[in-house]
Amino acid sequence: MLTKNGVLVLQGDSITDAGRFGEPENLGSGYARMVAKYIENFYPDLEMKVYNRGISGHRSKDLVERWDKDCIDLKPTIVTLLIGINDVWRSFDQNDPTSVEAYAENCEKLMKQVKDAGASLIILEPFAIPTGVITDAWRLDLDPKINALRKLAVKYADAYIPLDGIFYGLSTQASPEIWTGDGVHPSAAGHRIIAKEIIKVLEA
Repeated sequence: MLTKNGVLVLQGDSITDAGRFGEPENLGSGYARMVAKYIENFYPDLEMKVYNRGISGHRSKDLVERWDKDCIDLKPTIVTLLIGINDVWRSFDQNDPTSVEAYAENCEKLMKQVKDAGASLIILEPFAIPTGVITDAWRLDLDPKINALRKLAVKYADAYIPLDGIFYGLSTQASPEIWTGDGVHPSAAGHRIIAKEIIKVLEA
């Protein structure tokens, strides 16, 4: 997927944002920066441009509203998409749920625009690591959304990274607190896992 003068856009919510504070050229401190630095260090001849366009708190519907400006207008050659955990979280902290159908409809709009623009699409699975705020009720809301996302990925994605399964597996081998403090936002170690999985796809 890596190409000369390519453009990689990493899209999502606070997990992608990772403290970039809305600054267009700020990569944040998470997996987006790690991926960008890896490309810069190991593929400097490609002169790829990397954009972090995650915005904290955003749901799938928010991405639909800003997709042209924050994705398509950047003329990406590769897009990574990690969205969905706030579609779950708002059910519990604001009593503002997103149905599975609405989530799937929003995600399909995003995916279709990426493919219509001729870019490669990497879908990252939203995840809930079993610690912190995560309860059985979260799983009952998240799991159907993940299943809907997987079905869409078969149709639209060039690669699918099953982060929920990856983090669940890691949490059976070591304390889940290694990967997150609240069950949602990754630690530095958690961000390295995400970056590693993206890099594997980019280099495949």
